[in-house]
Amino acid sequence: MVDSIRLTERLKQSEQFVHPFKQPIAGRLVRVVGLTLEAVGVKAPVGSQCLVETSQGDLLAEVVGFAQDITFLMPEESLKGVLPGARVLPVGTKLQLPLSMSLLGRVIDGVGKPIDGLGPIAPNHEYIHNSKPINPLSRRAIKEPLDVGVRSINSFITVGQGQRMGLFAGSGVGKSVLLGMMTRGTTADVVVVGLVGERGREVKEFIEEILGEEGRKRSVVVAAPADNSPLMRLKGCETAVQISEYFRDQGLNVLLLLDSLTRYAQAQREIALAVGEPPATKGYPPSVFSKLPQLVERAGNGGEGQGSITAFYTVLTEGDDLQDPIADAARAILDGHIVLSRELADAGHYPAVDIEGSISRVMPMVTSEEHQELARQLKQIYALYQENKDLIAIGAYTKGNDPRIDQSINVVPVINFFLQQKINEVIPYDQSLEQLQEIIAAAHAHNQSQAQN
Repeated sequence: MVDSIRLTERLKQSEQFVHPFKQPIAGRLVRVVGLTLEAVGVKAPVGSQCLVETSQGDLLAEVVGFAQDITFLMPEESLKGVLPGARVLPVGTKLQLPLSMSLLGRVIDGVGKPIDGLGPIAPNHEYIHNSKPINPLSRRAIKEPLDVGVRSINSFITVGQGQRMGLFAGSGVGKSVLLGMMTRGTTADVVVVGLVGERGREVKEFIEEILGEEGRKRSVVVAAPADNSPLMRLKGCETAVQISEYFRDQGLNVLLLLDSLTRYAQAQREIALAVGEPPATKGYPPSVFSKLPQLVERAGNGGEGQGSITAFYTVLTEGDDLQDPIADAARAILDGHIVLSRELADAGHYPAVDIEGSISRVMPMVTSEEHQELARQLKQIYALYQENKDLIAIGAYTKGNDPRIDQSINVVPVINFFLQQKINEVIPYDQSLEQLQEIIAAAHAHNQSQAQN
């Protein structure tokens, strides 16, 4: 066993930790339940780090709570090798993440360690990160649209620079692919991608195939796959947001893609239940619903002289249930939502954006009245066709009975073609509007010909 003197000397030489205590008081491990470690004799505040001795080396864990003289810790890695009565030594809180422009093009884990094999990341030591929330009265208003390179979003669900959007979808309907399309097509200066709680295979595929070499040059990827501990998954989301805040403070416009907000909530649920917090809504303890807005509110426009963070948070709707507690809570705190339809995905319609179920709350503030009117007219035509689709399919509708339905039958195939887009295709905002005007012009021409007949 390594004695506390050797551990303290080793930590003093390390650049990864700072010591809030002049003489750290070591405790001992008394219980392990699931992923939770229980120690006695440890004097360390919540959120600080401790080293736990194991048969295979030292294990880093974070203090997540306490009850009387028992301190609860959550490990960053596997518990393999943990022994009864093992020494637990407080080591303080970690220094800041390696925040610098050198992060661009890199892949890091949930606590900022590079995992791409390209060596360490040189931090900007002159920068002192401050993650305190911005005064809402100091934020700049959302006035400009952000081009994401996806025609359906640019046209019908226009996103504003500094907006926070939810991407609601079940499993296997194209969330990751749509995120990759926005990464390649956006006009933002920097893209920060958080892949949290997903399959490890998807991380490499997203980086090499979806993100691509060009997209990676201006991106930072934070990866905390599903096999990571709940603490690492929780930290992964917070690290992605903290990196975005750094670039925003440098005056850059950032696109934050966080996949997924649901995994963040599930990680917090695992930690909260492990330390004894009672479940409230469908197994989710109250702390989950307090941490969600704290994470989301950190995105948005900065103050004068700062940039912006436009954020997309994916929300996994289990069983395609949009009334899931996390989905319901996310809708209330976000500035809009994009719904991906399984029906459209099953029909080969990609991206499977359901324009009827999606909305951008800031679209009226960042688009012209003409743009809003064009989008509204096409939505009405599309909705009318969907209402009568079954009658049309079985031949129960006779052409000529309703001019509006006749118009929808002719225009909807064009709208469906307009809403689809290839994975590697980037369609700028201005081009999307031009094509939107062409569809409306064709619809009006059809009405005129019908009136003459």
